[in-house]
Amino acid sequence: MADGKIDGVNAESRRHRVPIGAESLKAFAHPLRMTMYAELQRLGSATASQLGRSLGESSGQTSYHLRQLERHGFVEDDPHHSGGRERWWRPVGFDLTESELERDPATAGPVRAILQQVIAERSAALTGWLNAHQPGADDDSLLSSVTLSLTAPEVTALTTDLSELLERHLAAVRDRPVPEGARRIRVHTDVFRLPGEPSTAG
Repeated sequence: MADGKIDGVNAESRRHRVPIGAESLKAFAHPLRMTMYAELQRLGSATASQLGRSLGESSGQTSYHLRQLERHGFVEDDPHHSGGRERWWRPVGFDLTESELERDPATAGPVRAILQQVIAERSAALTGWLNAHQPGADDDSLLSSVTLSLTAPEVTALTTDLSELLERHLAAVRDRPVPEGARRIRVHTDVFRLPGEPSTAG
């Protein structure tokens, strides 16, 4: 999050992202819907029945909440699983860029709930990786942290460069069939002011 921006909570190709307003924000900030969305992120795509089994919910429940997520543009049909008896759903990334949503008492709660979900999901993903990690088996993994002193324009330039880099790679693979030997890879990008740092002009 930088300058009040949550850029692609599920980082997908930018042409697939949707802006999020107050109504959509409130619809998304439902515990089961956020959990289902996170599970779709993990799996890539799934049916309502698969999500139900994975999360210990009935398929009727997951079907209902998937339709609500679809209504607000958070999920869509997976084109690689068409024509079957059940619909396959995949997540659609979104940008939460309206800082007014954080300041408005009517939407501040849902914004915080989404942020908490994002942070918890990232923590769970990293913990899962560590628990399954075998020395030498993940040589292509990268855990990196850098602390910089930057002006506001420099932060904007950094986040723009990072977003464009991810966009280029995401756009190249999103709509292709998954090739043999491919593995699902998670990339986390966080840019935020450290707590307690004074605000300086620049």
